[in-house]
Amino acid sequence: MIPQIDKEIGISVYTTNYSSISGKIKKNVNDFLVKEVLSEKAIDSFDNLNGHAVYLLKKSGIDTNHALIDIEKRYGLVLKSLGLKDANAQTEQYVYTYKKINSLEEYAGQKYSAQRLGFVQKPISKKDMLGNYFEIRVSDLNNPLPPFSGNENILNFFGYQRFGSKRPITHLVGKSIVKGDYEEALEYVLNFSSKYDSERNNKMRKLISERKSESEVIELLPYSMDIERNLLRQLSNDSDPKNAIRSIPLALRRFYIQAYQSFLFNKTLSLAREFEEELFLPTTDDVCFDKHSILGKFENDPSQKLAVPLIGHSYYKKSRFDYYIKKVLDEELLAPKDFFIKDFQEISVDGGFRNASINYSHLKIDENLIKFQLSRGSYATIILREILKPSNPLDCGF
Repeated sequence: MIPQIDKEIGISVYTTNYSSISGKIKKNVNDFLVKEVLSEKAIDSFDNLNGHAVYLLKKSGIDTNHALIDIEKRYGLVLKSLGLKDANAQTEQYVYTYKKINSLEEYAGQKYSAQRLGFVQKPISKKDMLGNYFEIRVSDLNNPLPPFSGNENILNFFGYQRFGSKRPITHLVGKSIVKGDYEEALEYVLNFSSKYDSERNNKMRKLISERKSESEVIELLPYSMDIERNLLRQLSNDSDPKNAIRSIPLALRRFYIQAYQSFLFNKTLSLAREFEEELFLPTTDDVCFDKHSILGKFENDPSQKLAVPLIGHSYYKKSRFDYYIKKVLDEELLAPKDFFIKDFQEISVDGGFRNASINYSHLKIDENLIKFQLSRGSYATIILREILKPSNPLDCGF
């Protein structure tokens, strides 16, 4: 049985045949460790005497954004990350100064520390990142974990975090913006209560939906609801929903659109699997990524990995996935050109491609401890989903 939350984010299939197991991840913060893995070339480049400072940010109990915001508030230092890391885990990641400036060797807060590793003349980028290494302990197991060999094929779905996890609405906000229904988008951000979310958070949502005045509610909201607080301030001065959406940070606005794109990808991949499409071995005329992540036509090279289109306004139609994508678009009452958003051109997406299968390595299961390395852009929870097949993923820590 596919859990309801999986269907809500566009996933309706499994890839492996192992049975469902009862178990929990992230029961304790120390149960989930993730470390970014950079190329040796990038690490060797940290030997400059000045330039952009590079730090190793270690944190627990705080997400990347809030850790970097705290460093900026405390120390006036603006740091950029290569990716976002969850609050409910022990994480290690590389961050760097936006400008070439002198900086301290270490910065620290209650839930994080940032140790300077060196300097680079040119800022590090996602191209320098090989992926992430994970060590995940599963608690409350009712049966032993399945005997994964590390060679199993697993479809490269976007994971729960992409959609908001316990409040899976990021793709719904994106869909509303793409469709031009800006008031509905704001309704999702401000008012939508989720059956997966905490009672406290849903109580706050109810307060917002019943508000008599924005300023009255702002004082009652926790500071963790910073987006909601800012939106209510904007709406108290100007009721235009377009201006309210513009007040949301650009990165988050883009994330909403990309989340909807991710939902459509999950739906496409699920549908292709249900129709028994070959998704792990590319064939003639398929678009593939080579070992350097460069796109091209299939050339009978075993290192090439099948690529599936990501829908955008420049969607590439000449692939064997067009049949499935057309079915998904028809169901959504959508056209690729809708991803060119005239009112918010800065968050329009042109499309692209994504690996059909997850590229992972060094998988090892030792009793209740799972270790593996995962390529950038893929989700550990999707591998764990195949190992555990939880009936209630979010209740199990996903």
